[in-house]
Amino acid sequence: MYLTKEQEKMVDGEKGEVLERMFRLLVRLGDIYGADKMIPIGSVQVAGVSFKSIGNPGLNFLEDYAKKGAKVKVLTYLNPAGMDMEDWKELRFPKDFAEKQIRVMNAFGEMGIVVTSTCTPYLAGNLPRFGEHIAWSESSAVSFSNSVIGARTNREGGPSALAAALCGVTPNYGLHLDENRRPHVIIKVNAKLKSNSDFGALGYFVGKQVKNKIPYFEGIKEANTDQLKALGAAMAASGAVALYHANKITPEASLMSTRGLEIIDVEDEELKETYDKLNTGDRPDIVILGCPHASLREISSLADKLKGKQLKRPIWICTSRMMKEAANRMGFTKIIEKAGGKIVADTCMVVSPIADMGYKTTGVNSGKAANYLPGFCKQKVVFNNLDELVKGQLI
Repeated sequence: MYLTKEQEKMVDGEKGEVLERMFRLLVRLGDIYGADKMIPIGSVQVAGVSFKSIGNPGLNFLEDYAKKGAKVKVLTYLNPAGMDMEDWKELRFPKDFAEKQIRVMNAFGEMGIVVTSTCTPYLAGNLPRFGEHIAWSESSAVSFSNSVIGARTNREGGPSALAAALCGVTPNYGLHLDENRRPHVIIKVNAKLKSNSDFGALGYFVGKQVKNKIPYFEGIKEANTDQLKALGAAMAASGAVALYHANKITPEASLMSTRGLEIIDVEDEELKETYDKLNTGDRPDIVILGCPHASLREISSLADKLKGKQLKRPIWICTSRMMKEAANRMGFTKIIEKAGGKIVADTCMVVSPIADMGYKTTGVNSGKAANYLPGFCKQKVVFNNLDELVKGQLI
């Protein structure tokens, strides 16, 4: 692998212990995947933020690096934390968990990382341009940035993303290269897609079928950014899809040849079977929306459905701090809270300790959440569209 003189200094330890260790990690990755060089990146998104995920070893690691003066070289955002960083007491997050989570965030902040915890950084001030090389971690954010925006990132792990942030580069391999962005299979969608949860169900089904291949969708007539977000998130969760193309919808689709590719048909029957498979519970103790983090449009939609109504069981909608501030200004927060719901910032149901908070069955409209909740949070799942989930929670 070709290295510049500055990069050789990092390898040799001339730039300090932290950069030597981090850059050597990037070099090892590049060697494994056959990278020819390092490439500059425009931004980073780091996973491994929730104390639930990283525990005491991760906390000690981050505090050690912060103490040694580690500083990021590019705009760097964080994945969701394990709790709402401002309203954790009101939401009844455990105090001992909160204390550790605050220390995690402080360590990241000392490294110059923007302590905005979200899986939708592109909605919160970290928006890459088409073709820009980035190093992002969170699977749904990787899918959205590659597919819907047309930026270029591999599916980074937490350590490799942090290394890229501190060094300002990433190895040139995988989805950074044109030849690796070509589709492998055509998905012909004949099923009717009406709700965000339908797109999540489609994504879950396709992810199981294609695993880590790149699908090319035909037959999706219309899709907004929230639906594309739901589609990509579910495929990344049930499979390992980091890039997809959709005919006449995503920016690189027109550049791709689909001649001779395998075709998978998706009918209404496949979506129904997916709903049946993901539903493992009957009545939710709580409904949690916003996986990936909700946009202002999704928050507005929930507010419309709750206006003048009263909940008998709670509804949370998870989002970034930026979106919550906008919701406050628009009056959506007041409407949702008056009904008995909550807009929860900085975290989501997958990385927060909801099982420790007494919840056993969670209602979701997210294929990604429905996939992860049984294993990560010991939850039974009610997977349905927003209208039905809200209806079931009303007095």
